[in-house]
Amino acid sequence: MADDGKIMMAGALDGVRVLDFTSVMAGPFATRMLADLGAEVIKVESLEGDQVRARPPKRDGHSAYFGNLNAGKQSIACNLKSPAIIDLIKQLVATCDVLVENFRPGVMARFGLISRRWRRSIRGSSIARSPAMVRPGLRRCSRPMRR
Repeated sequence: MADDGKIMMAGALDGVRVLDFTSVMAGPFATRMLADLGAEVIKVESLEGDQVRARPPKRDGHSAYFGNLNAGKQSIACNLKSPAIIDLIKQLVATCDVLVENFRPGVMARFGLISRRWRRSIRGSSIARSPAMVRPGLRRCSRPMRR
């Protein structure tokens, strides 16, 4: 029951925990929808923050664009190049049902966060990937989602 006496209904994804390594548009929009449906979404950002935080329009110094795409989420900022942080993230992953990322191909593996053995540690074993560039092809070296 809500504080105002109204009965709150659980969302369709109530009890689902999502670890969100996305930035810019498609990934944050997808995880925003999961949050809207009741999932607990934890957004993981670099220490510099999602580049969309700087995008206008702004109100009181905060990006409305970023706020809209990330409403309903929890957020942590950390250095994913730190082995100690990676160990903590792996512990967090073990408590999650879903992992969503949109880094360039190979970035999660380089961080030590994607491997066949590691994928089994995700409770629901659901991993969604949405890189802006596909693995093969001439544009593989493009860096649309810089990390």
